[in-house]
Amino acid sequence: MDRRSFLSAFTVASLGAALQGASTESARAQDATPVVARSPGQPTKLGEFPQNSTIILVHAAWADGSCWSNIILPLEQRGLHVICAPIPLTSLTNDATALGWALERTSGPVVLVGHAYSGAVIAAVKEERVKSLVYVTALAPDEGETVAKVFYRDTSSPEQPKMVADSHGYVWMPDDAFSRALAQNASPDQAKIAAVLQRPISVQCIQESAPAPLWKSKPSWYLVAEEDRMINPKTQRFMADRMGATVRSHSVDHTPMYSAPAAVVDVILEAARKTLSQ
Repeated sequence: MDRRSFLSAFTVASLGAALQGASTESARAQDATPVVARSPGQPTKLGEFPQNSTIILVHAAWADGSCWSNIILPLEQRGLHVICAPIPLTSLTNDATALGWALERTSGPVVLVGHAYSGAVIAAVKEERVKSLVYVTALAPDEGETVAKVFYRDTSSPEQPKMVADSHGYVWMPDDAFSRALAQNASPDQAKIAAVLQRPISVQCIQESAPAPLWKSKPSWYLVAEEDRMINPKTQRFMADRMGATVRSHSVDHTPMYSAPAAVVDVILEAARKTLSQ
């Protein structure tokens, strides 16, 4: 065989082997691909939640959506869609309206998660697709009550900072309050970042009477923070008992999303597993 014939034969043989190998790998890949159930409202074989299941995380006073940064990906990795609803912190009515706008971006079953002040906000919306509520050391006023009334129900921690409105009717936190009371178990860097990112809350938010709360008709979960220096743990247990909530108590501070994110993820997933398929 001359050189030209040899090279031609070698090329054809190599190409055939490559094509055969690619075909084999493709077949293996197809065999390994799971079949995904697509029936509306039913969990897929790849996950445990119905399609379009959404967790809406609502920030509290002196915070924004970034406070949930340690919670988002662990929930997304389990097949849940996550939204951090921005609320203006201008009044309870306005904040509930903003949460309603976030709900409009969803199409499937929803779990609402509120931290601190936003516990009042998640209970002030009306949406049938909301399957359950999760309170992360959050405030839960009953109909006609104000956030201030439940916040000051029991003795305050000596570390709780004094909260005084400025000339515009908004309350800011002293920077050192984050490391002393709001997030004393977080790293110094995290507490500093939280202080820098803080957004003030209007006095109207805590003085407005709450409407009939959603927790009266929806199941709820409550993460009690035993080391909370902002909301007395005794107050938290009172609200959780009044709601008939499933209680999960932990030795965490007021902002466990920073210092103990696994505990927060666990209680959200528990609520999601129990209610999203209903």
